[in-house]
Amino acid sequence: MKVFVIEDDNAIFEMLKERFVQWSFDVSRPEDFQKVMSTFIKEKPHFVLIDIQLPAYDGFHWCREIRRISKVPIIFLSSRDHPMDMIMAMQMGADDFVQKPFHLDVLVAKVQALLRRTNDYQEDSMDISNWNGAIIDFAKGEITYIDKMIDLTKNELFILRVLLQSVDKIVSRDELMRKLWDDERFVNDNTLSVNVNRLRSKLEEIGLADVIITKKGLGYMAVTREG
Repeated sequence: MKVFVIEDDNAIFEMLKERFVQWSFDVSRPEDFQKVMSTFIKEKPHFVLIDIQLPAYDGFHWCREIRRISKVPIIFLSSRDHPMDMIMAMQMGADDFVQKPFHLDVLVAKVQALLRRTNDYQEDSMDISNWNGAIIDFAKGEITYIDKMIDLTKNELFILRVLLQSVDKIVSRDELMRKLWDDERFVNDNTLSVNVNRLRSKLEEIGLADVIITKKGLGYMAVTREG
C-alpha cells in the first residue's frame, strides 16, 4: 500500500516514513511543492497525509485539487488547533484531522481503519494522466491546465488516449482509424482530420499549442514540451 506524505519538514517525514515502512507501506512525497499533483498522479497512492502549512500552496489547496480527481482517503496533520482549520479540512474533503504532536501507532491505526472502510477504492480506478502539466481525466472527459478546463468529445478523448500511449512517437492515420473502427467509432479519413483539428483547437484554448503535431505523410504525434 502506498502512502503519499505532503509534508515539507524533513524530520517529520523521515519519522513517518520509518514507522509506515515498518508496517509494510511504501512512502513517498513531492520533491517539488509546486508540482504536488503531478507526483500524486505518478505515484497513485492509496492514502494521503497532508500538513496545512506548506511552501507555495497550503494543504487545503492540495486537498481540494486531489478531491477533484480522486476519492483516496486523506488525513490532515497539523500543529494548528483552531476549530476553523478542522472545519475547513473536512469541507475540502478530508477524512480526518490529527493534531501534532501525535502518537505514531495511533496514526497508523487510523490509516489502517480508513483503508478498511474504503476498500472499494481501486488504484486503477483513477483514470488520470499528466501531460505537459495538464491533468487529463479520461473518466470525466476533461483536461485542466493551470486554471483552465475543457471538455472533450468521446472521439477527441479516444484519439488523445491513443496518441499518449505512444507519446513523442508517430502514430499513423491508418492506426488511428483502425483503433477508432475497432472501438466501433466509425470514422472516415475526413472525420479523423476534423476531430484532430478540433482537439488541437481546444488544447490551444487552454494554452497548449503545438503539442499535437502532424508528420506529413506519416501521421500525428503527441509531444512533450520542454520545461
